Amino acid sequence: MIPTDRRPAWREFLSRAGLPGIHCDPRWLEALGEAFRHKTYALEASQDGRVVGVLPLMYVKSILFGRFLVSLPYLSWAGVIVEDEVIAGALVDRAVELADELDVRYLELRHEVERQHPALGQRMTSKVTMRLALDCSCEAVWGQLRSVVRTQVRKAEKQGLTVDWGGRELLRDFYDVFSHNMRDLGTPVFGRRMFECILTHFPDQAELCVVHLGGKAIAAALAVHGPQITEAPSVSALQAYRSTAANSLLYWRLIQRAIERGQAVFDFGRSTVDSSTFVFKRKWGAEPQPLVWQYYVRKGQANDMRPDNGKYDRMINVWRRLPVGVTRLVGPAIVRGIPS
Repeated sequence: MIPTDRRPAWREFLSRAGLPGIHCDPRWLEALGEAFRHKTYALEASQDGRVVGVLPLMYVKSILFGRFLVSLPYLSWAGVIVEDEVIAGALVDRAVELADELDVRYLELRHEVERQHPALGQRMTSKVTMRLALDCSCEAVWGQLRSVVRTQVRKAEKQGLTVDWGGRELLRDFYDVFSHNMRDLGTPVFGRRMFECILTHFPDQAELCVVHLGGKAIAAALAVHGPQITEAPSVSALQAYRSTAANSLLYWRLIQRAIERGQAVFDFGRSTVDSSTFVFKRKWGAEPQPLVWQYYVRKGQANDMRPDNGKYDRMINVWRRLPVGVTRLVGPAIVRGIPS
């Protein structure tokens, strides 16, 4: 956790660094630390009392999977933010020392740009974040969308769907959709508490968007607004209502919201290259922004915990057949021990 008296200095440094996103905001350590109940570390480099580099870390620990040091779970990127590469090397040095002290399986640093360091011997580049430039009005962006996308949005608008924005008052509806969708994907679900913590710590930057049909929530998203980028890290829609095109209406409303807030970019969130979600987001005109996740591996391989490496296929298939209520009870305890 970042000491209270150091938080203004962190924020001043991040503002000075001109980051368009919100991922290294010190409030993430507080929100995710409370949500997962894991210990957090805030590595800081300073010169003459002035912050010149930061590295937020979380110590992920579970009986099932072991120990990891990650910057940061849930987020697509956080990692090392510095003024120069010498400082970056010093922060990674300290992170490596901490990984040894904690006896973790590996240290995982989630970057957009690769950091050169001899200890970071493995990396993963199969994930990207999909971004759409918003340097114009809603009307102009609408006109730039492919006709097939506009057709889907219009179809949804004719279904009698309603779209609501809010915070904790929409959390139940959001989580009903989210947890159901995660079950269908075969993925252990984050606890509702995580989203409560995000909404609490980012009252002016985080909000929920929910699409209803006749009072039933059928699609939902968490939107997080950074200095220049609005991101939707968690988006879900019920497969049973796919014919309504609610997912397309949801994304269009998210894009409109970002434009209304004067954002330069809408980030559709993380995808695996050439996956179905990657193709869907590409149809909206989103372009892939590389993610470079770098590793200091002490035990095993960096991809051991990735659900797409094949070793968890049987468990995924079993999970898809469980009642949603069971996955809500069991899932959060599992996923908190995975560097997801």
